[in-house]
Amino acid sequence: MSDNPEATTTTLRGQCLCGAVTLSVQHRAPALAACHCSICRKWGGGPYLSVEAHQTPAFKGDENIAVYDSSEWAQRGFCRKCGSHLFYRLKEGGFYALSAGLFRESSEWPFKLQVFIDEKPGNYAFANSTREMTGEEVFKAWSPDQN
Repeated sequence: MSDNPEATTTTLRGQCLCGAVTLSVQHRAPALAACHCSICRKWGGGPYLSVEAHQTPAFKGDENIAVYDSSEWAQRGFCRKCGSHLFYRLKEGGFYALSAGLFRESSEWPFKLQVFIDEKPGNYAFANSTREMTGEEVFKAWSPDQN
């Protein structure tokens, strides 16, 4: 095995439902996360399944991306043509949560984290054992003021 950390980096490639927006991003160990916050559930009708990225993905078809300020600190992006959810991103810090469904290989990634577990409705539950964080724990761990 190489001592070069870049040796294990792969390029993830995805696209929206209609193909008007494509993206690629470098990642070392893709894993799924689920957000149960009320905004994500309202946005998509259920928990938001995503893969984290800590750099801006390379997008093609930027003119087809619409961005909505969903809070003081975050934005959500979607395809103007087909409505596919593309990302949740923090306005500061370069964090993206990219919709897992954009990537063909997402079914192969481990499911590791659930956030805003305190807002999860009682009418569904995932069978996987994951790390779980409340909204308060998320803000405490990842707030720019805490780092």
